[in-house]
Amino acid sequence: MRRMRRGAVLLGLVFLLQPGGSAAEAPREEDISDGPAAAAPPDAVVNPPALGPSPRWGYLMRLEGATLALLPRQGAGEDAGYLQVTPMLVAELGEDFGVNLGAPLRVRLWGGDGGWVRREDWDSLSDFGQMVRALKLGSDNAPLGVWLGALERYSLLSAHLVRRYSNRANPDYHPAGALLTGWWAPLYVEAFTSDMLGARLMGAEVEVDVEHVLFGRPKQRQRYTLSLSAVHEWGKTGGASPAMTLAHLDTAAVVLVRPGYELHVLAGWGGRPGDGGAWGAVAGVGADSHTPTRVMTLRLEARRQHGGFRQAFFGPDYEVGRFLAAGFAGVPLALAPFPDGYSAYGEAAVTWDAEALGGVLQRHLDFALGAEAFTWGRVDVDGRAAVQLFHRRLEVAVEGLAVGLGQPGPRYLVSGEARWRFAGKLYALASGGTLLFPEAGGTLRSGAFASFGLGVDHAR
Repeated sequence: MRRMRRGAVLLGLVFLLQPGGSAAEAPREEDISDGPAAAAPPDAVVNPPALGPSPRWGYLMRLEGATLALLPRQGAGEDAGYLQVTPMLVAELGEDFGVNLGAPLRVRLWGGDGGWVRREDWDSLSDFGQMVRALKLGSDNAPLGVWLGALERYSLLSAHLVRRYSNRANPDYHPAGALLTGWWAPLYVEAFTSDMLGARLMGAEVEVDVEHVLFGRPKQRQRYTLSLSAVHEWGKTGGASPAMTLAHLDTAAVVLVRPGYELHVLAGWGGRPGDGGAWGAVAGVGADSHTPTRVMTLRLEARRQHGGFRQAFFGPDYEVGRFLAAGFAGVPLALAPFPDGYSAYGEAAVTWDAEALGGVLQRHLDFALGAEAFTWGRVDVDGRAAVQLFHRRLEVAVEGLAVGLGQPGPRYLVSGEARWRFAGKLYALASGGTLLFPEAGGTLRSGAFASFGLGVDHAR
């Protein structure tokens, strides 16, 4: 449970279970959060299990229509309004296969560049990846798994290189990422790319169960682990940005185990290969509590940065920061002179449901908050909160990001969404928030969006 897992990678499949409605069984939360600790190694089964009912297909068809207004900062361009139509088709067969297809089509109503369809949504090969919201082949119970689609709040295992990263944070760049997981005791491997159709972020982490290597199969897997991760930025699609490579070595030990609860300690060191002056170190403690109705995690770390390296370099602000770093005028994040110093990082998450944490959407509360404070006066904060009310007929979610607080040029992003199911298969939706549009020359254009509309779906 102690991993910073891939979290919302499969959010594209969550609509298999709707508030106030019934549908086919959605992917279970435990399928995407506990990782290999919940999966038996391939050689663990001596006798084949008794045959049960064959997996059944589940389907969802949905159509949403809404008005969408994109409002650039005054003097930075012409406001634009669109009719946004979003079809969706979801199919799932058991735990090992699921697909979610569909993409928003924005037809111009007023303003904009004069085209009938918003040009920025389809002006590169990578943009066609948005038609795949999610595709899963295999599960954590299988020795090999593949996930394709949008990466939302994605963390690569230890999360010391990639933490809560979103590959579609740039409003004009809509790639499909890919995630490959492999489990063969005592090794677990996770590899990802942020863009299947372009040369962008690629990385992997290999984790070794040390106790298994030294003493044979343990009673509790992955209690003592050693892992190595590396991420490379090609910077050639979605807008050019500097290429770079980061690597990190981590070790972790579970020091206390109780039913539904565990405590672990961790330490690590990372840097830029080929640049001996860029390095960082981290030590910390984490706790997890897991019951059928609640999942709680807490992580506290002390960090050291030197020579421009920092932990969680590829974070929630990265897709914008790679063009212009917050707090450093005119410099992309890869070239920003990040000061040497120390920081304290904390992250807390709570997922709770009054009935049970079954489907991914079946939660009355979903809350996560992370913050990092640096000794030289900077603070970064990001978080999300979502609640379901009135027998799940109303869902409200808010999300916020503040980077570079306490320094010149801080960056803020905030958004919110509400869905209200008022008549069986019909529901109303509304969303709004702020945006940052990367432009030529490494500049950012501030903007906002607002959307209101209706949706209809059918599931079985």
